[in-house]
Amino acid sequence: MSNAPGRRHQWSAGSGSSRLAINQLQQGFVDEAAIHRFLAGREVPIVEGRDCTFLFWGEADEVYLAQRILGLPGRLPMRRVAATTLWYVVLKVPEKSRINYQIEVRRGEHVERINDPLNPKLSHSPFGAISVCFTFGYMTPEWTAPDPDAAPGELTELLVQSPALQRDCQVTLYLPARFRRDAAYPLLVVHDGGEFLQYAAAGVVLDNLIHRGQIAPTIAAFLHPKDRLVEYANSPTHARFLTEELLPQLQTEFPLVPHRSGRVLFGASFGAVAALSTAYSSPRSYGSLVLMSGSFVFAEPGTDHGGGPVFDPVVQFVNRYRDRPVRVADRLFVSCGLFEPLIIPNRSIVPIFQSAGMRVRYVEARDGHTWENWRDRLYDALSWVVPGRTVGPRQE
Repeated sequence: MSNAPGRRHQWSAGSGSSRLAINQLQQGFVDEAAIHRFLAGREVPIVEGRDCTFLFWGEADEVYLAQRILGLPGRLPMRRVAATTLWYVVLKVPEKSRINYQIEVRRGEHVERINDPLNPKLSHSPFGAISVCFTFGYMTPEWTAPDPDAAPGELTELLVQSPALQRDCQVTLYLPARFRRDAAYPLLVVHDGGEFLQYAAAGVVLDNLIHRGQIAPTIAAFLHPKDRLVEYANSPTHARFLTEELLPQLQTEFPLVPHRSGRVLFGASFGAVAALSTAYSSPRSYGSLVLMSGSFVFAEPGTDHGGGPVFDPVVQFVNRYRDRPVRVADRLFVSCGLFEPLIIPNRSIVPIFQSAGMRVRYVEARDGHTWENWRDRLYDALSWVVPGRTVGPRQE
């Protein structure tokens, strides 16, 4: 990871060094039995330093590695090993990376994309599961797994009547372990709350970091949008719901820190746009923002931003903010994956935030637009906006 914008990595696809396992296999006679022996006991993809060998074993006319790494074609052709049914491509990648991918197989006129049959590791999202490669040095942060010593917080469901949105809004509330009515807790408002709980282990992470004193005991409100692409795209009704309806109700019903320093808006992708635009509409209400892989797409007047109509209100808002930046919070945590196209608008908006007088912590991850990317950044983010009694090691 890097705290400074502009860092680049070199990518290449090829056969690599003769020392690679796939090249050693091809030095001798190769038949299906040899392939079976070669694959036995191996993890696929085969990670050897910075070289990752992706494999497919099966009859096909063409095979491609399908992935979304910025700077590489979305489909990388795989080569056949001699006259066998084993296909491969070697990708040289940075260490400590996560890569989501699939295998595209063509047999005659039939083309399908499948998860890697040789790799049991999967990345999960609301759109389903997809294969994932952990490159050399990557480790899932241990604080994302349940800790038997950490007392779990309580999750409870609230139904908030919203005249602004003209519906009842479901909110999942997290109360920290040993919750007390005579305390005063920071409030964390999380866009796409159901997904953060399910796919980014947000409840477990809160339990662990609070238990270890790495963040303050915190109340979190996990939001469940009805149509996130509308509500999160600089929607004034969504902003009114948060600031004029949800926040006052929570302040009345729960012992919250009574000033802006204890209020955090949190979001990823479109949710980051919603967090920023809500704070923009009420610049004295929130002390901190967490903006992960924000969809901060902008465009010169009269040019096509490339995102389609759903991005029109986002681009209008981001263009306006970039032209006239204002201080909307005291501190911001901003992160983005090196492999996603949004890295460019995220890098470019950091100095704009700083020019408005806000303290910004910026982190780049060797990852894509994934829930695991956002999960792995939770320690850095939460320890910045709701710091606790102790400081633990950052996950690189």
